[in-house]
Amino acid sequence: MAGPRVIIVGAGPAGVRAAERLAQAELRPLIVDEAPAAGGQIYRRQPTNFRREAKELYGFEAGKAQTLHGTFEALKPAIEHRSETLAWNVFDGKLHLASPTGHEAVPFDALILATGATDRIMPVPGWTKPGVTSLGGAQIALKAQACAVGAKPVFLGTGPLLYLVAYQYAKAGVRPAALLDTSPFFNRLTALPKLAARPDMLAKGLYYSAWLSVRRIPVLTGITPVAIEGERRVTGTRFRDRRGRERSFDCDAVGLGYGLRSETQLADLARCRFTFDPLARQWLPATDQDGRTSVPNVYIAGDGARIAGADAAELAGRLAACAALTDLGHRVPPAEFEALRAPLTRMASFREGLEQAFPWPAHLATAYPDEALVCRCEAVTAGELRRSAQELGALEVNRAKAFSRVGMGRCQGRYCGLAGAEILAAALGVTLTEVGRLRGQAPVKPLALTAEAGP
Repeated sequence: MAGPRVIIVGAGPAGVRAAERLAQAELRPLIVDEAPAAGGQIYRRQPTNFRREAKELYGFEAGKAQTLHGTFEALKPAIEHRSETLAWNVFDGKLHLASPTGHEAVPFDALILATGATDRIMPVPGWTKPGVTSLGGAQIALKAQACAVGAKPVFLGTGPLLYLVAYQYAKAGVRPAALLDTSPFFNRLTALPKLAARPDMLAKGLYYSAWLSVRRIPVLTGITPVAIEGERRVTGTRFRDRRGRERSFDCDAVGLGYGLRSETQLADLARCRFTFDPLARQWLPATDQDGRTSVPNVYIAGDGARIAGADAAELAGRLAACAALTDLGHRVPPAEFEALRAPLTRMASFREGLEQAFPWPAHLATAYPDEALVCRCEAVTAGELRRSAQELGALEVNRAKAFSRVGMGRCQGRYCGLAGAEILAAALGVTLTEVGRLRGQAPVKPLALTAEAGP
């Protein structure tokens, strides 16, 4: 096969479906992924020497996971796959890669970013103690290594993943001490009309909640986190219930998360335009309905553009591939575009329902104590961040970053950026849009000191 060079970053649901569609057009795409095997975070594969059944790993989604894995295996002769490879920069029409075998800058005619998402974190005093992990990290421990983050964990935050992870731990024989949700239960009732756009997903969510309730696992909604306690390790979690009473649960681990945030660093480095999404309170890459960005021949598919889940990511991946093929001069039937767009429109309504039911708790940032850490990489406290605004004149997040080093560490603001922006906006008395967003910097993740820069 010969033709334009198309590179896909990410081998999750969006990336695999994009590669499938490109291969059907007789192109040979390069698909790059940090993991050793395709599947993404949601359909992460277990180590090759593990023998757990798909149903045990993926629950209700086992059939979808197996189908996606099977599709990728069948695609291997028609694609180029580079596993355990980090895409760390986009510059001058080239994607910069780092792998165990070295570094390379690969030119492309089209680039599809299917970079997925990571946990959205609102810090709580004590969140850097040993024993605290993100919800995604707690889930990966089960999927990838068949181990738990603790024997009696508390799961704290909001969003569907909170209930899914608690359910998965309980099913695996690890009884959670409690599930603590910052969102009031009433929110879910008001969001029902939009959540009903995907009755299958709504039914699964109701099932997880009912399953936990029947087993008398404490589920409290409308709570306010106070602190994660312990000296050398987590020993408990304090919070205020919906009536304002301070309570606590003993635990040996905490899984923390408030939904997901899109992985957008490569889109930023590619110079894509961003717009503010008031629903999610995040800056996201601007795309058209088919995944085209403001930069010619750069496309975004799946959760890297909007958090909508694995089913939507599969459709969006194929749609972005169709857009790329069209722009490269291939004919794609209009009916194919319409068949992919229609279900994505319905799924967008469901996404709005989720954000309404499980909102990002921006108000917690306003009350976050001055002495508590916001940026764990650089040990920046909320007080330091507020002082950068009120005493040093930092009127936007990148100036605050220069003064305080917030977002300058290993995670490049993935975990502290959203909360840091909320704290800064509150300190200045301005809207979140006015403080802007942290600009991406290469490399998007740390590189080994022995690495040699590509051409």
